[in-house]
Formats: sequence, C-alpha cells, structure tokens
Amino acid sequence: MPDTAPTPAPTPTETARWAARAGLTLPAERHAAVAAVAAHIHGVVSVLRELDFADVPPATTYRAVQEQPDAAV
Repeated sequence: MPDTAPTPAPTPTETARWAARAGLTLPAERHAAVAAVAAHIHGVVSVLRELDFADVPPATTYRAVQEQPDAAV
C-alpha cells in the first residue's frame, strides 16, 4: 500500500510555478485562490485513493443494453 502520509498543501508560489510549467499565465492576485483550489482537489483525490475497489470489476466489463419495456403489472 502506498504511503498515506498527508502531503502539505501547495503554496501560492508553487502553484504559480506549476501553472507556468503548464504554459498558463497566472496573475499574481490569483496565486492564493488557485493554491486553495488545488489543495481542495488534492484532499478529495486523497479520499478517493483510500477506497477499496477490490471487488469491483473494471469498467470495460460493463455492457450497456437497452431494456425491453414490459407493460405487465
């Protein structure tokens, strides 16, 4: 199992650097807000990583079929 130690929230400076690496221009007044959103997303993904999907088959095994209407009551 991977290490589940909490990762510190990204700082506004780190967030600006990541945006620049991705080719995005991030105005200075947005650094803190974007860092807060990144921290929130990271928190949500961390919770999802803790879920156990061992008994769930892969999505490729699912076959959607249209049900036939049945008027019998």
